[in-house]
Amino acid sequence: MGLHTRLLAALSVLLLSSQGPAIAEASAIPHEPHTQGRERISINSEWRFLRSENNTDGIVYDIRNDTSGNPQVLKSWILPSANDFIKDPAGRHERPASDPSSIPSLAEKSLDDSAWEDVTLPHDWAIKGPFYTGDNPVVPGTMGRLPVHGVGWYRRKISVSSADEAKSIFLDIDGAQAYAMVWLNDKLVGGWPYGYNSFRLDLTPYLVPGDDNLLAIRIDNPNHSSRWYPGGGIYRNVWLTKVDSTHVGQWGTYITSRSVSAESACLDLSVQIENTATTESERTVQASTDVFLWDPKTGTKGHKVASFPPVTVSVSAGDKQTVNSTVTVAKPQLWTPRNPSLYVAVTSLFSDSKGHPIDTYETQFGIRSVTYDPNQGLLVNGEHVYVQGVNNHHDLGALGAAFNVRAAERQLEILQEMGCNAIRMSHNPPAPELLELTDRMGFLVMDEVFDSWQKNKTPNDFHLIFDDWHEADLRAMVRRDRNHPSIVAWSYGNEVGEQASGQAGADISTSLRAIVAEEDPTRPSTASVNSAMPGQPFPGALEIISLNYQGAGIRNTNPYSNLNGIRTQPLYPTYHSLYPDKMIWTSESASALSTRGTYIFPVSSEISAPVNDTSGGDPKALQVSAYELYTAGFGSSVDKVFGSQEANPFVAGEFVWTGWDYIGEPTPYDLARSSYSGIIDLAGFKKDRFYAYQSQWRPDLRMAHILPHWTWPDRVGKVTPVHVFSAADEAELFLNGESLGKKTKRPGIDYRFRWDDVVYQPGELTVKTYKDGQPWADKTVKTVGAAAGIRLTADRAVLKAGDSTDLSFITAEVIDSEGNVVPQADNAITFSLDGPGEVVATDNGDPGSMVAFPSKERKAYSGLALAIVRASGPVILKATGEGLAGSELSISVL
Repeated sequence: MGLHTRLLAALSVLLLSSQGPAIAEASAIPHEPHTQGRERISINSEWRFLRSENNTDGIVYDIRNDTSGNPQVLKSWILPSANDFIKDPAGRHERPASDPSSIPSLAEKSLDDSAWEDVTLPHDWAIKGPFYTGDNPVVPGTMGRLPVHGVGWYRRKISVSSADEAKSIFLDIDGAQAYAMVWLNDKLVGGWPYGYNSFRLDLTPYLVPGDDNLLAIRIDNPNHSSRWYPGGGIYRNVWLTKVDSTHVGQWGTYITSRSVSAESACLDLSVQIENTATTESERTVQASTDVFLWDPKTGTKGHKVASFPPVTVSVSAGDKQTVNSTVTVAKPQLWTPRNPSLYVAVTSLFSDSKGHPIDTYETQFGIRSVTYDPNQGLLVNGEHVYVQGVNNHHDLGALGAAFNVRAAERQLEILQEMGCNAIRMSHNPPAPELLELTDRMGFLVMDEVFDSWQKNKTPNDFHLIFDDWHEADLRAMVRRDRNHPSIVAWSYGNEVGEQASGQAGADISTSLRAIVAEEDPTRPSTASVNSAMPGQPFPGALEIISLNYQGAGIRNTNPYSNLNGIRTQPLYPTYHSLYPDKMIWTSESASALSTRGTYIFPVSSEISAPVNDTSGGDPKALQVSAYELYTAGFGSSVDKVFGSQEANPFVAGEFVWTGWDYIGEPTPYDLARSSYSGIIDLAGFKKDRFYAYQSQWRPDLRMAHILPHWTWPDRVGKVTPVHVFSAADEAELFLNGESLGKKTKRPGIDYRFRWDDVVYQPGELTVKTYKDGQPWADKTVKTVGAAAGIRLTADRAVLKAGDSTDLSFITAEVIDSEGNVVPQADNAITFSLDGPGEVVATDNGDPGSMVAFPSKERKAYSGLALAIVRASGPVILKATGEGLAGSELSISVL
């Protein structure tokens, strides 16, 4: 019996059980408000969790190179979960007539899991560590040296009440890493192998009345499956969606804008209506949609601006129907990066004339036009917007892959302060809440899927399932995300090996491009090119030319001449000449490397140089000089990239590799835990490179930034170059009041001021800058004293009451007796908390640190450390260190 039949047969039991606990909802987890006819309920709390490093439960999705023994393969039961995203009915998968031959013991309803760990989702099982250290770690440095591998099981109870009679109940998982399989009441429901996509499973046939439904989710995260830290577990939100059997389908609305102007805009709406009933032959419903202004900060609707004409449709049981309508909005508030206005469309389904909707579905969207001009670049509502973007991986530093809205918002806030206006989601679909943030904050987005196709980069990456799952994964990403106005392009591949396979690789690209166009014909799609050359088939198959490093040239200057690998001159002009009708941008630029606040001498006289053990690098300390001149072997400094882009004004812009440091991929030192490429370090502290970008991306900001610091007791009398980043065009440097000369930037050549022959003497270093002959900004750095105390500063000292996911990021600075930050301080700091809260994690931005993130003791790195605090009431954070005056900071909850 399915749920509908069992509910009718057990109504008297339900009347009693409905007095018991409802489906658990963690009040601190973001959730959609209850709307008429539909509930979307967070089930992030009350999970039991167990992980094993090895596969001990006797099942696998499919046989891999690391599979041992003779496990039961469940691929045939999982593949049908993709059917809604496979266009050709002949290509859809039929579930085997019988259930698998056995149920894994850890999925059994009768299992006693009381000894398992209690966890709340989102959950990353690996982030607490410990790190694998030394040579030949169990998990390689590319994946962050953290225990991501293994099989994890999550179990919890869910309830069904009398109010759920005749409803369909779905499990919606926003992301689970990886090879998720779901059992309910000893029955295999389905799953989704790709760890970054959101997916839905229908629980209705497997539910029983009452509180005793056992949901078990298995996660299998292979080692050597990624080139960066993937995290492990159910690391995004999980929901139960309860709807009438006739309802708006999964991601079932699609709104597009055309004929957009300040006076009016035409909106086209498509609504997919699904009838999942098993006992009715047909259902006739009316779909009606109203459009309101939307305030994303408060989550409330404003006044109604338009109503789509209602449409009546009949939907057979087990079928779907799509209805379309159009409306014109007068004087629309257009979405732009500077003024990201938003709307919400509220779609209601009615099955009778009484006016009570059986389903209500809300769609947030923006009204804007985007033009992709091969000569001008990107135009939003007719206005040129230069893409000042970064790449970001999905981890949130010390919090790992477990998604947190506040942590993601903090990342975007700091990037926006720098002048960043665009994010490339490298190299996977993000958490849906991240796109809500980019919509609200005005970022442009390149949404991306697939780091590999059929050719692998690591032994257990996506190539293992590409043939079976690429269509479903690509359609799922586009269908989920296509209403977000911040998204301006889709990417279906990053540096794939098929670039080198001639027409065969181009043909795969063309087939993926066609899938995107079927789901969203309003935006172009692309894939990133790093090894294919102009004129080869692969770039010719792209709608947008997305270059990784080729635009500025790869290994094309003298400092790189001794390196092996691809070598090109700057290829912007060649691509523009060969593809005059295609917009060009750089999907990965720079790959400059540095560790915050560490400076290595001597300093290169070049504007860009590869880091090595004798130039810019310290392999013992695992440090790269923060003079911001040093790069990966294939990369370029910020100065070189800026020059190349300025020389080619048709280029739409860039996505820098990367905005933030991220866990894993620790080029150039595999012994480290995290990357060196970020403009901002893993803890969220700004590197000097931040100010290089700010000087170019915010040219009206009166700012001057000096590097290095000026506390060098071992460098008295030694040459210590001084560089300054500023939007100014002229600058004069003073050491202890004596001028060291004026410098003038050469347009298109200089992107910093350099005094490379300064001889260090303690005291004060001051720069005075000028723009167009007028004073612009001054800056002074000085020699500081010995470490004497700690200063605590919170990014937010007031947290939201009732929201246990809200966080305060607190910076601990080691200071001298006069309150100056001691730039080389590495004192150990111990954090403790008084009150109802916890120090969730700590960090210092040092990629070589192997201290586990949950540790409450953390050495300062270049004078700074970070504590991340969660609180349910007023708390006091205390920081102490040997030989240092301690510090306290109060956090309120309102």
